[in-house]
Amino acid sequence: MNKRVDMARLRRKVRVRRKVVGTDERPRLCVFRSNKHIYVQVISDAQGKTLAAVSTLAGDLAKTNESGKGVKAAKQVGLTLAKVCKEKNINRVVFDRNGFLFHGRVKAVADGAREGGLEF
Repeated sequence: MNKRVDMARLRRKVRVRRKVVGTDERPRLCVFRSNKHIYVQVISDAQGKTLAAVSTLAGDLAKTNESGKGVKAAKQVGLTLAKVCKEKNINRVVFDRNGFLFHGRVKAVADGAREGGLEF
């Protein structure tokens, strides 16, 4: 990856993380996207624990998505994460885009999580 682009994302990440903090009542939904896959975690910063995690590499999503790429796969990750969170009685989260711009796959994860019933 281009070093300049990576540094710009890290600067945005630090700027966003100053404001976005996950609590026990409202954990942080953190998104990471690579060139091939997308990873989502629900994190309680107060406890320092990951409460739920879903990616295009895990479980049923890896079997249904041959490449793991694309907006459709990202939306499925959001829907699956919402389902896992509902099972663990997590209804409200704060969205952490992790320095990525809010469009494309990152937006699709957010839309899928909202469609699945998460509030943010």
